[in-house]
Amino acid sequence: MTATKGLEGIVAATSSISSIIDGVLTYRGINIDDLAVNASFEEVVYLLWYGKLPTQSELNELNQQLSDNAAIPAAVIDQIKLYPQDTNSMAALRTAISSLALYDAEAGDMSKEANIRKAIRLQAQLPTVVAAFSRIRNGQDPIAPKAGARIAENFLYMLTGKEPNEVAIKALDQALVLHADHELNASTFAARVTVATLSDIYSGVTSAIGALKGPLHGGANEAVMAMLEEIGTADKAASYINAKLENKEKIMGFGHRVYKNGDPRAKHLQKMSRELGKITGNLNWYEMSIQIEDMVTGQKGLKPNVDFYSASVYTSLEIPRDLFTPIFAISRVSGWTAHILEQYENNRLIRPRAEYIGPEHAVYVPITERK
Repeated sequence: MTATKGLEGIVAATSSISSIIDGVLTYRGINIDDLAVNASFEEVVYLLWYGKLPTQSELNELNQQLSDNAAIPAAVIDQIKLYPQDTNSMAALRTAISSLALYDAEAGDMSKEANIRKAIRLQAQLPTVVAAFSRIRNGQDPIAPKAGARIAENFLYMLTGKEPNEVAIKALDQALVLHADHELNASTFAARVTVATLSDIYSGVTSAIGALKGPLHGGANEAVMAMLEEIGTADKAASYINAKLENKEKIMGFGHRVYKNGDPRAKHLQKMSRELGKITGNLNWYEMSIQIEDMVTGQKGLKPNVDFYSASVYTSLEIPRDLFTPIFAISRVSGWTAHILEQYENNRLIRPRAEYIGPEHAVYVPITERK
């Protein structure tokens, strides 16, 4: 047996949920470009879970189910209030989502019907958890979800306490569509490994959140914004990036293991970043990003991935930097739960082997003879 570092190029599962073939990302066979332009996030959620686009009545029913299940238990709110002031936002989300299982009467019910209901609750409640955590740590009372509002609108409302405008809703909704699923990425694989033991859906999503927390996965967009803030203005970008390139330092937001000719999601976020910059009257982050892209692509041949322009998009929406990855989770829980449901349908314990490279033929030495 010979190990493949990072399992690169290894096909570990079959799936009908999403694909990346020749640089084209699809959900259930539909090109991400088509979905990004035309579909709402809720339509994409239905597509991922049920394998087809919903009719209007099916979409209405899903929207109602998500709205009905968006509130979180008061006990979880009380728990969030006890978190340390400097708690990492993804650590807070991981803990709160795990706690939700304690208040779900169906947590241990492994029937398909119960698991679909739990997937609905998780999708509905993640935005509420993230918004509540953000407000509580700022000394504000959490805001209850607004009945009948879609996920993007409701999250912005619960986060700020203000009715968001249509441009902001559309921008966040499109970002959620673009992040919803991405084949067998690290967090999705973590979820499938967990539930392949026949553990419950909450355990699977908690595992996924733990994987997404890392800066080489979901945390990359936070690192991009930290870089932009460090640079400050577009006129300082060239010297900053040149110094990074000369020192052979990694520039976050560029390159992707499965995309050789660029991430197809990035162009939609680039356009969104420009539009939001024009509306807010602040094109600094967008112009800086364009300059950095030209330099990195020109000198290194690396193209931006989904994280690069999502940073400036979320900042234009006045979302705190450390909530970027939790927003990623708000979207990706749709894909995680779709994969969990698929894993349950045709389950086999995921148990790979390791190539052993340690000493051979070692023997036990009594403690009195050890040196």
